[in-house]
Amino acid sequence: MHKIRVGITGQAGFIGSHLYNYLGIYKDKYERIWFEDDYFNNEEKLNSFLSNCDAIVHLAALNRHSKPEEIYIKNIELINKLLSGLEKARTKPHIIFSSSTQETLDNIYGQSKKEGRELLKKWCKNSGAGFTGLIIPNVFGPFGKPFYNSVISTFSYQITHNQTPRIEIDKNLELIYVNNLIREITDIIGNSVYSDDYKINYDFDLKVKQILEKLNNYNKTYLEQNIIPELRSKNDVNLFNTFRSYMEYDQINRILDKKEDNRGYLTEISKSYTEGQSFISETHPGITRGNHYHLRKIERFAVINGEAVIRLRKIGTSDIKEYEVSGDKHSFIDIPIWHTHNIENTGSTKLLTLFWSNELFNPEDSDTYFEEV
Repeated sequence: MHKIRVGITGQAGFIGSHLYNYLGIYKDKYERIWFEDDYFNNEEKLNSFLSNCDAIVHLAALNRHSKPEEIYIKNIELINKLLSGLEKARTKPHIIFSSSTQETLDNIYGQSKKEGRELLKKWCKNSGAGFTGLIIPNVFGPFGKPFYNSVISTFSYQITHNQTPRIEIDKNLELIYVNNLIREITDIIGNSVYSDDYKINYDFDLKVKQILEKLNNYNKTYLEQNIIPELRSKNDVNLFNTFRSYMEYDQINRILDKKEDNRGYLTEISKSYTEGQSFISETHPGITRGNHYHLRKIERFAVINGEAVIRLRKIGTSDIKEYEVSGDKHSFIDIPIWHTHNIENTGSTKLLTLFWSNELFNPEDSDTYFEEV
């Protein structure tokens, strides 16, 4: 079967990196064509990139700048470079353009998106290429750039780094989680959906004040009290996972209070206001479990007896984090989403590990994707 060759301008950005990694899960259907920002300034590299794509998701754009007029200039410049490159490459891929609900607002960014969508729509109509113009609400999710991508990214970073967030304008925000957005974009690519103004529905809406209240509650409950907060909906889980993504790696492994007396010891491993399941595993010396990652699941590891090393690597990176854990010093590690992970028994005895997950295991939707750490 012919794979769909997909290129993503802005591949290294917030939405671009999530989309690139998500397409990597389905290697049997999609081939990812590598893109770097400097291709826009190198005609040969841009030509080679465009010539190898069946579909191009144009995400490259400037969102903020101290001089607002620079946003318009840069975004239209990128559109024109893309169109010039397509003409020279003599190729007609499916163009998917990320516009914004801000098209209807009186601001430079929205204006640049609206005019960019019109330019691409016109070229695709004249050339016979397929076009999909996405109208996207406010996007949030893990690993977004604070003070740039989303107020949720900014607040989460500030709270996890002992800074005090400040509300400038308490407006209502229509929000979509980045994982839901990239799934929809992937479906559009895979099913060749064409539309001049494809409206992406938002997941939920909240006032800025309400968002900050939820994030402050996560800080108090989770970081200060070691309790998984109440997560009533998928939207709450997505917001909590976004918040967790701004914790530093040295915050992931937390020591627990071990109460000992002449009877032995007692340690509270997991406290939660939300549903889930706990399970234990026994691992023989020298054996490694895991080597997979999750997109939504909150998962806790706690070694009860024996010695082990837990390893994490964020998908799309090469940096491996290692945590030496032992039953002699009770602690837990909550695995971040989009991080492949494993646990190796490094001791000479059997390893006993307690696991907790916020959702019941469903073999038809396990949210488990295998990749070596």
